[in-house]
Amino acid sequence: MALTLTGFGSAVPEQYATAQEALFVAQHVMRAPRSQHRKIAALYRGSRVAKRHCCFLKPRDQWREGPEFDLLSAPKFDGDRGPTTAERAKVFEDQAFPLALLASRRALAASGIDPRDITHLVTVTCTGFYAPGIDIKLMSALDLPATTQRAQIGFMGCQGTINGLRTANGFAHADPNARILLCSVELCTLHYHYGHELKNSMANALFADGAAAAVGHSSGGNDRSGRSGASGRNDGNDGGSDGGSTDDGDAIVSSSGWTIASTSSYLVPDSQDAMSWHIRDHGFIMGLSPVVPRLVKANLAEWITPWLAQNDLRIDDIESWAVHPGGPSILSAAGQALVLPEDALDVSWDVLKNFGNMSSATILFILERLRQAKAPMPCVVMAFGPGLMCEAVLLR
Repeated sequence: MALTLTGFGSAVPEQYATAQEALFVAQHVMRAPRSQHRKIAALYRGSRVAKRHCCFLKPRDQWREGPEFDLLSAPKFDGDRGPTTAERAKVFEDQAFPLALLASRRALAASGIDPRDITHLVTVTCTGFYAPGIDIKLMSALDLPATTQRAQIGFMGCQGTINGLRTANGFAHADPNARILLCSVELCTLHYHYGHELKNSMANALFADGAAAAVGHSSGGNDRSGRSGASGRNDGNDGGSDGGSTDDGDAIVSSSGWTIASTSSYLVPDSQDAMSWHIRDHGFIMGLSPVVPRLVKANLAEWITPWLAQNDLRIDDIESWAVHPGGPSILSAAGQALVLPEDALDVSWDVLKNFGNMSSATILFILERLRQAKAPMPCVVMAFGPGLMCEAVLLR
């Protein structure tokens, strides 16, 4: 028995900023010294993010000269680090759940599984915490059974959803009747860093907000709940990501899905300083060393090749790739390390361009699009996080 995924859904905040608007914030709202404007512009161009959705933006019709915010404002004095972590956490409490709920509803509708038949709930986030949390709110709002078993994957960064999939797969192995909802929600822009240190400016240029969900069942059971209303209604074609849309369409009920065949982890030696994530007084601070792409390129094939061989596969046998776009250099390094065809990571590049890096939620955005495109199997799902840890899932 293993987890078979049959439905995906995603959601983003209604408000967004283009690349030029995000650059305007970095250069002018944050009062960067004019001597740094060219360097900041190069960072934002190099991020390859054309558009990102942001939880703290005011509606566009309230803007005057450029983007305006509910939470962030221009530094008021030298050394101003912006809102406190408590102020940022309050926005997470207010805004993360509605996105998680919309993504979950879309995934449930796409799967054809009735919420009342869900047996397990896995939630993933690293950008905010409170209790009772999003998991309890989802149980109530979706009318999940009071007996739903829960697991929370917290503070694992961009790789968090793969650990969520591994946890869900464990539930599926243990219970042949398991019906599992996995939801990731990340409000990364809440941790926008004031100041102009290079490493923090890169994080500001990459990260964005979003939620995504997946629904599956144990391969030892049936993908349909048996209820007459199980197919429900769907907001779009096998899920959707337009955060403000509430239009209903016909549900797509999958008679087959993608099954987890194997998972793998690899801790890159001597890499603990390469990527970090720390709670500080003015938000969570991301540390991203420029050596990460080099570490990925040097270690990826050495790890992936023997793991695939254990599953009677070679790299050339993999038909689809869902690689987390931690940044352009990381994504490029992964493609080069595995000698992938030029178009193998097109979906990852497209999600980075149109949504930015939404931390753990990003992988489900990629899988949703691969599912909509009826991508061939087998598929390798891969992400990187603090450690430096590499995580992967094999789907068949």
